[in-house]
Amino acid sequence: MTERQKDRPWLMRTYAGHSTAEASNELYRRNLAKGQTGLSVAFDLPTQTGYDPDHILARGEVGRVGVPVSHLGDMRRLFQDIPLEQMNTSMTINATAMWLLALYQVVAEEQGADITKLQGTTQNDIVKEYLSRGTHVFPPGPSLRLTTDMIAYTVNNIPKWNPINICSYHLQEAGATPVQEISYAMSTAIAVLDAVRDSGQVPEERFGEVVARISFFVNAGVRFIEEMCKMRAFGRIWDKVTRERYGIENDKQRRFRYGVQVNSLGLTEAQPENNVQRIVLEMLAVTLSKDARARAVQLPAWNEALGLPRPWDQQWSLRIQQVLAHESDLLEYEDIFAGSHVIEAKVDALVEECLAEIDRIQEMGGAMAAVESGYLKSQLVSSHAERRARIEAGDDKIVGVNIFQTTEENPLTADLDTAIMTVDPAVEARVVGSMKDWRDSRYQPPFNHPRPCKALEKLKEAAQGTGNLMEATLECARAGVTTGEWAGALREVFGEFRAPTGVSSAPVAVTAEEGTPMALVREKVARTADELGAGRLRLLVGKPGLDGHSNGAEQIAVRARDAGFEVVYQGIRLTPEQIVNAALAEDVHCVGLSILSGSHAALVPDVLDRLREAGAPDIPVIVGGIIPNADAAELKRAGVAAVFTPKDFGITEIIGRIVDEIRRANKLRPLEVTASSEVPA
Repeated sequence: MTERQKDRPWLMRTYAGHSTAEASNELYRRNLAKGQTGLSVAFDLPTQTGYDPDHILARGEVGRVGVPVSHLGDMRRLFQDIPLEQMNTSMTINATAMWLLALYQVVAEEQGADITKLQGTTQNDIVKEYLSRGTHVFPPGPSLRLTTDMIAYTVNNIPKWNPINICSYHLQEAGATPVQEISYAMSTAIAVLDAVRDSGQVPEERFGEVVARISFFVNAGVRFIEEMCKMRAFGRIWDKVTRERYGIENDKQRRFRYGVQVNSLGLTEAQPENNVQRIVLEMLAVTLSKDARARAVQLPAWNEALGLPRPWDQQWSLRIQQVLAHESDLLEYEDIFAGSHVIEAKVDALVEECLAEIDRIQEMGGAMAAVESGYLKSQLVSSHAERRARIEAGDDKIVGVNIFQTTEENPLTADLDTAIMTVDPAVEARVVGSMKDWRDSRYQPPFNHPRPCKALEKLKEAAQGTGNLMEATLECARAGVTTGEWAGALREVFGEFRAPTGVSSAPVAVTAEEGTPMALVREKVARTADELGAGRLRLLVGKPGLDGHSNGAEQIAVRARDAGFEVVYQGIRLTPEQIVNAALAEDVHCVGLSILSGSHAALVPDVLDRLREAGAPDIPVIVGGIIPNADAAELKRAGVAAVFTPKDFGITEIIGRIVDEIRRANKLRPLEVTASSEVPA
């Protein structure tokens, strides 16, 4: 029998970027030398949200979760000695996607590249930012316009570029079920395609080219069968939508093209070595089935629940992909699941449920209307609350967390301070200094940029009109404009948007029957409020800085509400000053801060100092997030009452401990509540 020729492997990427453009460039070149076949750029939060590194909201965030790119000079350094015409580059960027693509194009032109040959992807999916990730800037209407203009521009000028990556990855991180993940992503795709079609920027006869450049970025969780069936259902629904709604007859243009990062939400801080087998299983869900195989895969590292992975950890994840692609016989066979009645039944059920939910969203006016009404967010908060409740009850089992918790000492984490990579705190000052040097020297040789103010005025004029904004953005890039200046100009025209939190409308996820942990916590809350002479205990949940991952904060807020607290939660992106002002105005009994981006070392002490200066040093402050042990100890020395990390998965227990801290701060005796205590209605 003649051996079948192996299929070409998927693109292998590592999501990477940190500290500075120079450090990230070195990391990229090292990863490419190890056999990585594409780049996946992580930008820091100021870059993602349109702020320069010297903005007040950028404090503590510069270079933390990605690379800061503030202007053309940074983009040059980021890709120095990397020929962009030969590269396939994915950029995880959304609100400022047009700006980063413009910088990328200009650097490619400076390298002498033919921009029609550039290949890669800009994520550019703003809907999921409103729902789960929180790096949105502008309201839905203007955001959709930026996306539309960028798609039209790339189809006409950079035809191999994927201008949008409809991203359901973060929806699953925010608690989405497979049906919600597919339905919300497809509804976003419909909104985008409708907007491009209705803009008239692409002739009807070329609309298939638009559809062909739409890609997806999905999440693969640990439920292998369900995840693999989800991808098959995705493909079927995409084929149906593009054929029936948009009349695309060309099979190649209707092809469902997706990249994947496997689930980071399911990675555990407890027994983190178990994350390796989770990552492998999740990767198999999107590679084993040829008919639903990912076009590009990037894997997290085993220690991402602890902090920033080191280059060696990222190499380990790359090698996982390489072993499967090059040592196994996976790529030698047709689809091994074809004809399975189990798989077909599951896919059919998913398709039916998803089409019904898509129709429901269309009846509301589409994805953008469902964002503004709060429907999508409240559904996700509710689903996530239900998931957390199942974990706490032991119905959803997680090895090392709520089952099989005993463990030998782990040599991988024997020294936690070296088990993750840390960003030098001095990096931020260096980046800010470099930013100031750029502003001071951009008019001088060898730069000789035209004055940025002229380019920014043209950008604002274009934004006030109806023309495509990409050319004005390119002019800003060439003129030496900074990220904060570009976004600031558009903020003046478009305004900003604060997305619904979904907390107030989320249903009760954990009931309080007599004798249950929730009932006992409710009694502690009620008794403590009575002893303090307060009608109800008041908890402020705050998200300082630019970290928009609000899932944990929302779950604490919902559970505290259900336990009887009056909860003050104003959403994401607040300064320490705003949080302290709200705490004083609302006369709260406790402040809870949630930070996952690593900026806790700078922002939490600021909140503590401001409370002391305001004469409220006795309000206990608790902190939750991805916080290394050494940092947690430092925060407690600074005055934080308690620190919670992902290993503290019992939210009801956390709420009980918050009550304990309120009692301690108010010099009340410890309160033990037993199952026989009377539970208030």
